[in-house]
Parts: sequence; structure tokens; C-alpha cells
Amino acid sequence: MDAVLLSNEPMKTILEQIKEDYEQFPHHQRYELYAPNVYFKDPMTEFRGVTRYQRMIGFMGRWFQDMELQLHTITQTDNDIYTEWVLRWTSPLPWRPRITIAGKSTLQLDENGLIIAHIDHWYCSRLDVLRQHFLTNATP
Repeated sequence: MDAVLLSNEPMKTILEQIKEDYEQFPHHQRYELYAPNVYFKDPMTEFRGVTRYQRMIGFMGRWFQDMELQLHTITQTDNDIYTEWVLRWTSPLPWRPRITIAGKSTLQLDENGLIIAHIDHWYCSRLDVLRQHFLTNATP
């Protein structure tokens, strides 16, 4: 699938819109890029529905501080979009540890160009992420 254009932003491809969402994450996300029953999975959770996805991103934006999602690569092959990224935030613990997760995502598009699946893989374990909360310089 080449350069899918969405009607509300006819001059931007879906790749350009996803890049912008990464740059402003977790704020001002384009949830209209997602199908109503989108499937989401990462090492911590799995669910369906864009409303639930919105709530998860909203929670992250309220709970974690100084979030940044740095996009390293984004490519598209037919109906699949692949990204590699690093997510960082400051945890709201009294000692304010800085947490880092590197990973990749696969986004699958339907015939209308909407994201029907968003699957995240981390390059570290959940235990590594927990350790970062308690150990100095414990980034993976």
C-alpha cells in the first residue's frame, strides 16, 4: 500500500502522520488513524478498541513525566508499517528515576488505510524495566 492519504489531512501520508504522533507523544495523537476495534499488544497489556488505546495513552501522559518517544526508523511494506523507537520518561517516584525502553512496532493497515493492529516488542524484559526504577544507570 503506497502513500495512504486520510481525508482530514489530505496532504500527509500515514507515515508522515505517524512520525508527527511520535514527535508529540503522548499529546495530540491522531486516534482517527486507528480502526474502532484496533488490536493492541505490548509486553504489559493486550486489548482491542481505540477508546481503550486512547485511555492507555492518556494515562501515560498524566502519570509519567517528561515523556519522549524518539523514532529511529519507519518503513512500510504493503499493509504493514514498521517502526523502531526509544521511549523515555521520568517515573513519579520520590527519587525520579529516568526509564528507557527501546523497541519496535508493527502496525497493520486495513483496506481503508486504518491501523487495525499495533504490536509493540521491547528490546529488554519487563524485569529490566522494573530494575531501572530501583538501580542507578540500569538502562538496558
